[in-house]
Amino acid sequence: MKILVLNCGSSSIKFQIAEMPKYCVEVQGSVERIGYTDAQFKYSNNKEKTEETLPVMNHEEGINLILRAIFENNIAGKENIQIHAVGHRVVQGADKQNISVLIDQGVIDSIESIKDLAPLHNPNHLAGIYACRKLLPGILQVAVFDNGFHMTLPKAAYTYGIPYEYYQKYRIRRYGFHGIAFRSMAQETERILGDSIDSFRIVNLMLGSGTTANAVRYGKSVEVSTGFTPHEGLIQSTRAGDIDAAAVLYLMKKENLSVEQADELINKKSGWKGLSGISNDMREIYAQAENKNERAILTIDAVCHRAKKYVGAYSAVMEGMDLLVFSGGVGQNASYIREKICSGLEYMGAELDLEKNRNLEEDGIISKDTSKIKILVVKANEEKIIAEDTFKLCSSRRTDG
Repeated sequence: MKILVLNCGSSSIKFQIAEMPKYCVEVQGSVERIGYTDAQFKYSNNKEKTEETLPVMNHEEGINLILRAIFENNIAGKENIQIHAVGHRVVQGADKQNISVLIDQGVIDSIESIKDLAPLHNPNHLAGIYACRKLLPGILQVAVFDNGFHMTLPKAAYTYGIPYEYYQKYRIRRYGFHGIAFRSMAQETERILGDSIDSFRIVNLMLGSGTTANAVRYGKSVEVSTGFTPHEGLIQSTRAGDIDAAAVLYLMKKENLSVEQADELINKKSGWKGLSGISNDMREIYAQAENKNERAILTIDAVCHRAKKYVGAYSAVMEGMDLLVFSGGVGQNASYIREKICSGLEYMGAELDLEKNRNLEEDGIISKDTSKIKILVVKANEEKIIAEDTFKLCSSRRTDG
């Protein structure tokens, strides 16, 4: 069965075609800068990489471009290719939709009803679903919810300290995100250790441009740093993370900011970018830190301090920790970030092996052999999880007619 995996962001679409159940990726790519006349369409298969610039004004045009390339330009390198199902990443399912489901009108209506819980994400996921319904009529579609993994959080962990009627009326609570990535991290952790995660208390650090810390106790998510939106928690590439809400209100008064401007401030102008004044790319910030740029150094220090604080807090919540797992673009590739976060955790029994950490090529264990807590680096693959869920739900419904 061939699965088309789609991840529709605010101005981009990432896609894969995977042959299931072995998860053999035949083609992958993206459409970036949607809404502009100089959008970038990139894709690669086992033979070549292609990139072109052209106008793509909305998500339907982007998906139409992808499908035309698949069926007319044969970018998968196979004749008479057929898509049997489409799997969509959907950031927010609230507490109504928390498992992967076949998409029908009821599911669409549910996602429509909670668009304001994820205004930067869900409308674009819906645009992808509608486009596929129009351009691939009759093809089964599946929604894989990013917050579903965290529906095992205890009520005490997901409840905010605001008047309870607002939770009842507006469902304001901690939802948590990067759940698909954490499911993938669990798979990779089990592969490396040769053991089920049900045996461990794990602190996961998903460190990419978006970042989330997660506590998994014997297979279940029990705490997560992202909250009502993906903004809360760790310092992210352009998001401030944890901040006193009164400080935002204070800035709104002092700078005469509208709600929309304040939202842009904390979500798009803050984080690594705002702190450093350099970039939202950690590689560029690190290069400047090596040149003794004080704000670059402060940014890295603040990012690592916040992450370390969550490691300690989640260890307390779980009454101990057995594994510390890093993933994401920064978590996988920035050994200096891992080293700074782990420095000082020896008292807990987490002993980083500096040589293993600095010389790691892909994934593996980077703690000392004597470390009570194992420290791992794994590669999360959200697309694989989406393809697997889609295959499971659609394989019994498949028709080749």
